[in-house]
Amino acid sequence: MSKQMWYAVEFSNAISTNPKSLKILGQDLVLYRTSDDRIHAMNNACIHRGAALAQGKIAQDCIVCPYHGWHYQPDGTCIKIPSQSATIAIPKAARMTTYPVQEKYGWIWLYLGDGEPGELPDIPNFPDPKSSSIRSIQGEFNWNANYERVLENGLDFAHAPFVHAGAFGNPDLPEIPNLTIENYPGGASATVDLAATPPKGLWKLLVKGERAPIKTRTGFFLPNLTFLEVYLPFGQLTIWTAHVPVDLQTTVSKWINFRNFFTGKWADGDTYKRTIKIFEQDKPIVESQHPQLIPVDLATELSVAADTLQVQYRKLAR
Repeated sequence: MSKQMWYAVEFSNAISTNPKSLKILGQDLVLYRTSDDRIHAMNNACIHRGAALAQGKIAQDCIVCPYHGWHYQPDGTCIKIPSQSATIAIPKAARMTTYPVQEKYGWIWLYLGDGEPGELPDIPNFPDPKSSSIRSIQGEFNWNANYERVLENGLDFAHAPFVHAGAFGNPDLPEIPNLTIENYPGGASATVDLAATPPKGLWKLLVKGERAPIKTRTGFFLPNLTFLEVYLPFGQLTIWTAHVPVDLQTTVSKWINFRNFFTGKWADGDTYKRTIKIFEQDKPIVESQHPQLIPVDLATELSVAADTLQVQYRKLAR
């Protein structure tokens, strides 16, 4: 787990002027907005007696500790200690560690590494499918697994006919064509035509006759983003997912699902259920993988041609 990169950690619309706790890479943080609509992040444990700042409040753009009322500015400096006279100087050590934050593509991005903001690596650039003809919903899913195992699962074409039989992928036609990898700064992707099974539910209303192979593209952006594009006969479905590494054995996948069909709100429930169903099918398999952490040595686990995209991820991540 490298801290020297920008991690997508939360949805932008999840953070307000009410402090919110967040755990990433084993660190407990608090995120909140100030009156200028900017998001700030700092350690959650107050420097004084370790109380959770996320249980406090925001007053005049300061986060106030719920235990003794210490006021911290967005830069982490304490400017008020109610228990002492205002004439007494506040100790220089009374300050919280803060972290650079950005908002992009509907997520909050956090940098936990070293270096001044001007020296930090850039957030990846990738297409933003915002459009009046596209409907989007968001959600999250919890895993008892390392984020790299979860992320790699999203790059794996070959498991679809077995883990997702009946949803997508045909168990009678499991062969994966040779993958051609498209590389770009900080990531890669691959596209294949997956053998399809007959659609069910609402989707069945839009498909007539035999279902042709489905063009499917999946890829990643370091350190923790994956995307899936499914080119259905009646439209395109795209899912972007930020796999947040809570700790070595816990991951929260925060996903945004885009579709250009059934764009009314009435279809959101069906779309949500379909997305969660895929994650639930993956969950017992991913959580059973051993070792829990992806081996550093590429030769430790045997790979074949269908694993080319995962191998590329491992190379870039290392």
